[in-house]
Amino acid sequence: MGLILWIVFGAIVGWVASMVMESRGGLLMDIIVGIVGAVVGGFIMSFFGQGGVNGFTLYSFLVALLGAVVLIAVVRAVR
Repeated sequence: MGLILWIVFGAIVGWVASMVMESRGGLLMDIIVGIVGAVVGGFIMSFFGQGGVNGFTLYSFLVALLGAVVLIAVVRAVR
């Protein structure tokens, strides 16, 4: 995926994750959470023998959303 698509994908995933977890961080934070969440989601899915984020698909969106929600939960637990 190109850089622009990663930013758009991260913004959408981060925004949905922030709505699910009821957190407010702004657009930049949503982008960061979405992109890092995609990495975390791919790492989590590798434990189940599944693939990670591999394009702008519904499966990739759900994997990234899972990772973003886990990321937000871990950050909250550490705080």
